[in-house]
Amino acid sequence: MLLLRLHRVRVLGLQQASRLRSTLRFCIRACSTDDSFQPQYPSFTYNDSSASRGWGVMGTLLGLGAVLAYHECRCRADQESPRMYTREEVSSHCSPKTGIWVTFGHEVFDVTEFVDLHPGGPAKLMLAAGGPLEPFWALYAVHNQPHVREILAQYKIGELNPNDKAPPTLETSDPYAGDPPRHPALKVNSQRPFNAEPPTELLTENYITPNPLFFTRNHLPVPNLDPDTYRLHVVGPPGGQPLSLSLDDLRQFPKHEVTVTVQCAGNRRSEMTKVKEVKGLEWRAGAISTARWAGARLCDVLAQAGHHLSETEAHVCFEGLDSDLTGTAYGASIPLARALDPEAEVLLAYEMNGQPLPRDHGFPVRVVVPGVVGARHVKWLGKVSVEPEESYSHWQRRDYKGFSPSVDWDTVDFDLAPSIQELPIQSAITEPRDGETIESGEVTVKGYAWSGGGRAVVRVDVSLDGGLTWQVAELDGEEQRPRKAWAWRLWRLQAPVPAGQKELNIICKAVDDSYNVQPDTVAPIWNLRGVLNNAWHRVHVYVTP
Repeated sequence: MLLLRLHRVRVLGLQQASRLRSTLRFCIRACSTDDSFQPQYPSFTYNDSSASRGWGVMGTLLGLGAVLAYHECRCRADQESPRMYTREEVSSHCSPKTGIWVTFGHEVFDVTEFVDLHPGGPAKLMLAAGGPLEPFWALYAVHNQPHVREILAQYKIGELNPNDKAPPTLETSDPYAGDPPRHPALKVNSQRPFNAEPPTELLTENYITPNPLFFTRNHLPVPNLDPDTYRLHVVGPPGGQPLSLSLDDLRQFPKHEVTVTVQCAGNRRSEMTKVKEVKGLEWRAGAISTARWAGARLCDVLAQAGHHLSETEAHVCFEGLDSDLTGTAYGASIPLARALDPEAEVLLAYEMNGQPLPRDHGFPVRVVVPGVVGARHVKWLGKVSVEPEESYSHWQRRDYKGFSPSVDWDTVDFDLAPSIQELPIQSAITEPRDGETIESGEVTVKGYAWSGGGRAVVRVDVSLDGGLTWQVAELDGEEQRPRKAWAWRLWRLQAPVPAGQKELNIICKAVDDSYNVQPDTVAPIWNLRGVLNNAWHRVHVYVTP
């Protein structure tokens, strides 16, 4: 009887060890970029060869017993009917307190025990908590491998009830019913119109933001345009001929590519709200993304239409094909001098990261204005004209302007402030997250930095003690061209955690090549629309003993 109990204990222990060993193998392989990598596991050896042989024989027998027991268990499980769950039940298991469940295909998995072992860190796996894994595995294809699915299978607890209907779509009478599907990792600020940002921990995973994770700023319903019938109307100068360009016509112009960071004027607005209430979406630090754009240069198209630099002030006005129920379309404008400057690299883009523009990002054609606020990058472009004054659009004349902290909605006069074009120097921390608990020893701080107008980021300073002392972060990513630094710099700092510290107040601030630097606090730059927040970015973290 004692031997039988010992056998059962050893078999259960081996099953758990096998599960842990498989998990470790997953962690090693998932983090390795070498497909031929063979993980090495620790071995226990003894000087006594006979003892080694004895332990080896026992290990072989116990291992065989474990295999047979595991096979019997799997066969029994296969014969039993799986337990059925609804999507609502799965979605309720999204925290360590409730347990962390995910789905893959029609199967349901309880991965609570695996979260802390996830190679990319718990936060990455928690993004899928209570929902499907497919959208995330589509972004990180290394997961969709046989050895990873083998690990996942060990956490299976049941299947989705086939009678459980998928979440209902919007009613067809809703003007937003035709909006495209979105990635579930996006943090939604509003559904109608759709506005969302990626989690900060994913934002700086790549220098180029994957299309599904690029922040989305829509003002109106997303139009569903047919690329075959699409036409871009370019108004000619007085006495000239207008252009009506198809998508194929635009492709006949020399193709130009440029990497550009796009940032919403309201990025980090949520920090201004903590000072005093503002009107606008509660963007955190994710209303910024970077892509490789391709299309025709606006200066080439305007030249073909007969436009030239004017001795008097002039503006290029853009009108989108998105509109409200009254037919009012989104519009914006930029100075003609910028539009006609080949060095400004303004694009009529039809590709984003080597693919046709996604619908949320302007398919089939959008404007990309490097170094300029995202509000001027008009999507679903339908019309271009050159006018003596800037666009009369609400979003040009009555929005996206900055004011003194003393101005409120009773005293504001939008005619007194210029429209935002180039944005100020900006930086933010993406890891660790605010409120996170980190290990003692060493901390890695990561983030992004960017400045408008093509100004290059020359330095990022990081403080771990609330600004008392500073360290210079390492700049990653592509080198920036003088006066054409259109894209962000990612940065990181690895530093020891001061001994005995239970909390860290981490701050970052960036400097550009004009030596513009971020202000230290939000209050002096607060404004009623919550735009242009580029104060020092701060996160507060806790340190484990």
